[in-house]
Amino acid sequence: MKRVALAALLLFANIASAAERAVLVRLFWLHPPAKIHVEPNPKVTERSCETCYPESVSTAFDLDAQHTRPRLILTGRARISGEGFAPFVFNGDLTVQPGDGVLLLTLKMPLDDYVAAVLAGESAGFKSDEALKAMAVAARTYAVHFGSRHKMEGFDFCDTTHCQDVRLGLESPRVRTAVAATEGEMLWYEGRPAATYYHRNCGGETEDAAALDPQLKVHYLQRHQDNYCQRDEWHTDIAKLDLANALGKYVRGPINTVRVTLRTESGRAETLLVNSRQISATDFRFSVGRSLGWDKLRSDLYEVQDRGDRVSFRGHGQGHGVGLCQSGADAMGSQGKSYREILAFYYPGTALGINAQGLRWQKLAGEQIDIVTTRPEEAQIVTPVAERALRFAADKTGWTLTGRPQIKVFPSIDIYRDSTGEPGWIAASTRGMMIRLQPVRTLQDRGVLESTLRHEFLHMVIESQARSDTPLWLSEGLVIYLSDPEHVHPAKVDTAQLDRRLKSARTEAEMRAAYRDSAAAVADAVQRVGLAAVLAWVTQGEPKS
Repeated sequence: MKRVALAALLLFANIASAAERAVLVRLFWLHPPAKIHVEPNPKVTERSCETCYPESVSTAFDLDAQHTRPRLILTGRARISGEGFAPFVFNGDLTVQPGDGVLLLTLKMPLDDYVAAVLAGESAGFKSDEALKAMAVAARTYAVHFGSRHKMEGFDFCDTTHCQDVRLGLESPRVRTAVAATEGEMLWYEGRPAATYYHRNCGGETEDAAALDPQLKVHYLQRHQDNYCQRDEWHTDIAKLDLANALGKYVRGPINTVRVTLRTESGRAETLLVNSRQISATDFRFSVGRSLGWDKLRSDLYEVQDRGDRVSFRGHGQGHGVGLCQSGADAMGSQGKSYREILAFYYPGTALGINAQGLRWQKLAGEQIDIVTTRPEEAQIVTPVAERALRFAADKTGWTLTGRPQIKVFPSIDIYRDSTGEPGWIAASTRGMMIRLQPVRTLQDRGVLESTLRHEFLHMVIESQARSDTPLWLSEGLVIYLSDPEHVHPAKVDTAQLDRRLKSARTEAEMRAAYRDSAAAVADAVQRVGLAAVLAWVTQGEPKS
């Protein structure tokens, strides 16, 4: 039977699974509207704050920046329309705030609704359904990995390619089918959501992640050949006068020289010399894109030629080239590859799953116990504390274990929760000879590492001796009592009812109360008949009164 360390309950929020997550998306981030038309379907409620009383609205109305309350929260289902954007229907919470003559719209939406809107923006032209599924997994994982990119601004993601391109109202049934077919699935690397970068076209060779982030050195984002990619060739001429205006932040005066001075291993430009100034290829491309249009320099994979009053660029690909190539993925799907095969090709070494995958566990032996961990250095911390806790349990009960116990240390609270099924506020749980432990640093910071291990080893030792009919109140109460008998106050408790409470407890408060009463019942029994007799109840059964 599973036992949990209720004496060391930790007050952590229960992190939702991918399927249950919601994200805050700022709509029209670059070009917010000044006015919108709201058509309730069939009705919405409106309120000015989270705790304000909601008022029901069933008729259409307009909102504009000049006559909107400082904050308005619309909840329910409604159609939103206006100038310059496709109408869309939301079903949830839409917060509307006026600011500088425009309306700031922030939509709270389920993660998979967000993923569908991303696919409508990023992958609407895909021919292959399997490639769409691969993109659904990549977009979902990207969102969870990067979390709240605009946290300081009060939302998680914008609706542009700065985060992921969102097109509300354009989600096709085909896109929604791809999202539903991969519901909750993400790519994992060493137990964490992977950084699933993707781009339009790699030009035949993907780029190393270091080109985007020098700190991101992971196996699954290394440069490799892509024979599936349909090499997207492009050519553009840019007048030197236009280029000078675009690069005004970096170069003053007319443009005389533009040449590539450093390339990455994939052949992409890394640094350019403009006149006498070195500029990174990324800054160069972004400056040109913002000023002259993003279709001018589609990637950094190009050759440069000076043509007098203009500069000629001939290149391949579109985007940064890191991670999944959408052109190649669509070709793979059209050739019969599954979405799992597509993801494995572009993110080699990652694991596909709903819960944490890809952890590299190692078993390290101590004198009396084994530590199973993804971080070997943690064994040096846990082993001496655990062996003291094991001796403590043996001294308190007079019993020893016949097998060799293991402690499995999880690298994060969400991985612990997903793997064990325990809520995040339970510090540890025990199954047989295995203690499953939350991250060492977490327990150290809370000052409960040793007390948690004492609690769990008491469980393990007592369970190794207990009869199959040993009541829960006795085994659970003994653990808490033996951990710290001086702070347990004896009390008369209906133990039959207490066992039912222990089996049916669902919340932290119910568990705390039931465990507290179990310890009080054991203390009362010890006061009446002595500890040795109560311990004998575990092995021989409680005497009939």
